[in-house]
Parts: sequence; structure tokens; C-alpha cells
Amino acid sequence: MSQKLIGLLGGAAMALCWASAATAADNYRLMTGPQGGVWVPLGGALKDMWEKAVPGLNVQALPGAGIANVRGIEEGKAEIGFGNSITTVDAIKGEGDFTKPHPNVCNLATLYPQYFQVVVPTDAGIKSIKDLKGKAITTQPKGNTAEQITRHILQVNGLSYSDVKVSFLSYTDAVAQMQDGHVQAFTLGTTIPSGAVMDAAASRPITLLDLSAHLDAMRKINPGYTLVTIKAGTYPKQDKDVRVIGYATHLVVSCKLPEDHVYRMLKSISDGIPTMVAVNKAMEGLTVKAMAEDLGVPFHPGAKKFYRESGLTM
Repeated sequence: MSQKLIGLLGGAAMALCWASAATAADNYRLMTGPQGGVWVPLGGALKDMWEKAVPGLNVQALPGAGIANVRGIEEGKAEIGFGNSITTVDAIKGEGDFTKPHPNVCNLATLYPQYFQVVVPTDAGIKSIKDLKGKAITTQPKGNTAEQITRHILQVNGLSYSDVKVSFLSYTDAVAQMQDGHVQAFTLGTTIPSGAVMDAAASRPITLLDLSAHLDAMRKINPGYTLVTIKAGTYPKQDKDVRVIGYATHLVVSCKLPEDHVYRMLKSISDGIPTMVAVNKAMEGLTVKAMAEDLGVPFHPGAKKFYRESGLTM
């Protein structure tokens, strides 16, 4: 075989390798959530927007969950994922369910708030978290976000599970226990209005505890905690705003993604808010400023560029 032919074949092989690498680089895996959850349809909407925003990009949506998604990005099994701010903060620090820091996880955008709600029967005489001492309470099974927050809110009030009678139940079972008078408090973390809380309120008057006094102490445990407001009228006979501990559903990406791609993807989110609101009403009113909320997770350089060009200080 001539040297010239060998050279041509070698050049063609190298070109093919470059093409394959470029193709691989333009295939992103997006980890969403379990079937039946809102992260799955939101992932579909984002896939469509991003593929239009970045020429040649192909996004593969995969099932996942908040903790698994963050791990997937760190381990190179995905490039993008939905997350919950408080557990992502744990990942960055290597705390909680994470045994080591996750430095390859960068923030992209906050999408919508989640509300940690402490529901008590109005006639139970419970006015604060400290009043839960000795009472029967229920929260979700261990490992769920609300279960973690329940431990934290008790902790900052000098309490623990040993000071209450705690059970770990599904929303349905927890509501039934409250309706039957077997528990005096029900905690959960979700969007509003919560169907479970509405069900509880249908059988007896309920009250939501205001948790605003505990924000600073909660943020010392996890800087991903925020303060959110459940407006008056959200639930039956709720005649005033109630401030509770919040966290956020947000998007995280590999810190290794190209800055230009992340910039375009973020711009498409900003331009496509109405599309996402049609999928999840909880995103109604989302603004670029809200997307750029500091959750304690470092922003990707492409995200910083977009937010700065939008007039925000990063």
C-alpha cells in the first residue's frame, strides 16, 4: 500500500474519530423523575426547547430522582438533571445522603418552589413547633425530603423524634390518621395547594404553622432552605398568609458542559416559560431573577454569563 494511500486512510480515520467525538458531545442525557411525576413532562418540554436552541443537539430524557440525578451528573452518567435544592447542597458539601463532595455539579436555574407544611387540627391547641413535644405526628417514610426537613425543624426547636410519637406514612394514610384523631400534626413537602392538605381540611378545620422564625437556624443546617409564603385563601378557612420553609426544584448540569450550550439552553428556558407553565402551573410567574436565586449551588459559567447579560449581579 502506498504511503499516499496510507496517509489518506489515516486522515479519513482521524476525521471519523473527530466526527464521532463531536456527535457524542452533542448528545446530552437529561435525568428527570419517576413516571407519574411532573419532572417527566417538564423534561419533554425542555428537550424540545433545547434541541431547537442548540443546532445539532440531541437530548435523551431518562427517568431519575433528585438524589440519583445529582449522583448521575457527578459520575458522568448524565449531563443534566432535575434536583431539589437542599439535597443538591448536601451533594456539593458531601453531606447527608452523599459520602463525598460533588464538584462537577453546577446550578442552571430555579424553576419553582416547594413548600414544607406543618398541618395541625385547629382545635389541637398547637401554636408552634415546640408545642409538638409529646404529641403524635406523622411524616413521610425515612429518606424523603419532608422527613429530612421534619428532623431539622424539630432540631432547631430543641426536639427530636424521641420527644414526639412519630409515624412514617404516605400522604393518604397520614390524612386518614389526622381525620381519625390519631395524630396531632402532619408534615409534608410539596407544591400548593396540596391535595392531601385539602383532603384533611375537608373533614375538620386545620391550621398551618408559620415557620418564618426558624429560617436562620434552618439555613445553618442547610443554606438551601428559603422562606416562602402560602397566601391567604390557599386552603379552606385560611384567612391570612402563612410563611413556611421552602426549597426549590431546580436544574443542575455538568460543570464540564460548553459555556455556549448552557447559555443558549438557559435563554430558551427564559423564552419558553409559558410552555412550561402549561405543563406545571407551579411555574406561573417565574422570572429570570427568580431563576437566578442563590441556592448554595455554584452556577455554571454559561449561566453566569446569561444572568449578567440580563442585568443581574452574580
